[in-house]
Amino acid sequence: MSEPGFWDDQDSARGVMSEAADLKRITGKLRDFQGKVDDLQVLAELYEESDEDSDILAELDQTSAAMAKEVDVLEIESFLSGKFDRNAAIMSINAGAGGTESCDWAGMLLRQYTRWAERNEFKVETQEYHAGEEAGISSVTFRIEGINAYGYAKAERGVHRLVRISPFDSNNRRHTSFCSVDVIAELEEDDDIDLDEKDLRVDTYRASGKGGQHVNKTDSAVRLTHLPTGIVVTCQNERSQHKNKTAAMKTLKSRLFEHEQDQKRAAMEKFYGEKGEIGWGNQIRSYVFQPYQMVKDLRTGVETSNVDAVMDGEIDDFIHGWLRAGCPTQRNKDIQLDD
Repeated sequence: MSEPGFWDDQDSARGVMSEAADLKRITGKLRDFQGKVDDLQVLAELYEESDEDSDILAELDQTSAAMAKEVDVLEIESFLSGKFDRNAAIMSINAGAGGTESCDWAGMLLRQYTRWAERNEFKVETQEYHAGEEAGISSVTFRIEGINAYGYAKAERGVHRLVRISPFDSNNRRHTSFCSVDVIAELEEDDDIDLDEKDLRVDTYRASGKGGQHVNKTDSAVRLTHLPTGIVVTCQNERSQHKNKTAAMKTLKSRLFEHEQDQKRAAMEKFYGEKGEIGWGNQIRSYVFQPYQMVKDLRTGVETSNVDAVMDGEIDDFIHGWLRAGCPTQRNKDIQLDD
């Protein structure tokens, strides 16, 4: 960084600074943990010399238990070595069939992921929001920014199923609702994505939904349609049409890249005979509120009866379980991403 000309290319310099900060954070954690190991060893020696003092033993137990949790976190972070794991994540939630029930479920999932992001000190920025006709949301797209945001969030891609007594049913019948969650990595500026302006249709319109009254006064919202693939991206969270278009263009490039990788993955799975298509029918997690309470990840078997905690954003056990299992669906994608 002290080399002459380092700041001549500011975008490149910021990238290097960001990577250096990440590496410093990782090595700092390891150094801190090594220091705790040394302190624990001294405490163990002190316990042996103190005729097995019960207070020291209690401290040993408490410290070692806390360190075991730290080891778990460090081990999980070591799994996030994919090409795009460090990037921001773009997450979309879409309500499935079921009308108001599914829209309400989509709203509950949005709250869950927002709380999860807050717990992990990630920044959340809504890009597109469409409210349901009676309750909840029909679809939402938001950006999650933070260290390894995509590496963690990619575990949530798939269909989420809810079983509960409907608050919208006067007969108190049990209903099943579905929502699809899509997660893609936001590409960096230097990632080479070929996008021909002739293949784009740009529409502007007046924003609706969240964002305050100022968003609705001008045609600031932008919709981009990639004509060859039919992929549509919208952004409406900024006051400026130019800023919305820039954000939408970045998301579109990420979706086009993901579309290309999905095609490669599908071809590879066809060759190997795998039937693990990521799509509407691929249910990954089941949330049951009645007649009993349980949330179970169908890919890993991780489950809990504390549904309130899960809906309040405590989903790390599910994400970590998927990462520990080797994230089989994502592994094939990462092979193609590094080509």
